[in-house]
Amino acid sequence: MFETIEYEVKDHVSWIRLNRPDKLNAFTFKMNQEVTEAIQKATNDQDVRCIVVTGNGRAFCSGQDLNGVEEGLDHGEMLRTAYNPMIKQIVSSSKPIVAAVNGVAAGAGMSLALACDFRLAHERASFIEAFVHVGLVPDSGSTYFLPRLVGHAKALELAMLGEKVSAAEAKELGLVNQLIINEQWEKGIVEFASRLAALPPKSISLIKQSFSVSFDQSLDQVLDMEADAQREAGRTNDHAEGIKAFAEKRKPVFQGS
Repeated sequence: MFETIEYEVKDHVSWIRLNRPDKLNAFTFKMNQEVTEAIQKATNDQDVRCIVVTGNGRAFCSGQDLNGVEEGLDHGEMLRTAYNPMIKQIVSSSKPIVAAVNGVAAGAGMSLALACDFRLAHERASFIEAFVHVGLVPDSGSTYFLPRLVGHAKALELAMLGEKVSAAEAKELGLVNQLIINEQWEKGIVEFASRLAALPPKSISLIKQSFSVSFDQSLDQVLDMEADAQREAGRTNDHAEGIKAFAEKRKPVFQGS
């Protein structure tokens, strides 16, 4: 079905693996399209409760494949037709999306990781806003997500100097949620994704939606949004199950309804 990625669903988790390991999973227009399609496919699949994006081989994603960049290319048009739809699909998905950063995440590869809801980093992973080194500016959402994660001053430093950030430093900066050692890598990803998949899908979807727009809303707007979301969540069977499980002093089993 896909040429540049691998797609699999197992135990309510959709696994999207970037699959150009010989090119450090560098983006091509085809890969942009296929990642977008895969996220949409997983979002529309009622069996999927969590999405994991990772890379095959030793890299997560090294950014745009520069060998495919022709002289005179309109970079803005490339972003509008290839990268922006991918980032928008990730943000608009109702499912929680985890970037399992197994190696270097550079340029648009770092942007891809930043756009996801969670980031798990292998101990050998690294992050680099590499754009400045080829005379470009951060794109694919980096100027939106990065300052929200690390603050304005640090984001400027990372973008302007383009220095590599180790997995350990990324954890300290708040760029990643978990740092996982090599021996626990696969297990750690599965455990994290499984925890998300076991939670009530409607609540997770509403939480993601609410947080994604809260920066652009006034307090009054946020309070109204919370009330609407709570009304919707409160009408689900999963809410009733949560209340029942609490009364019975047991772990709830959410069915996604």
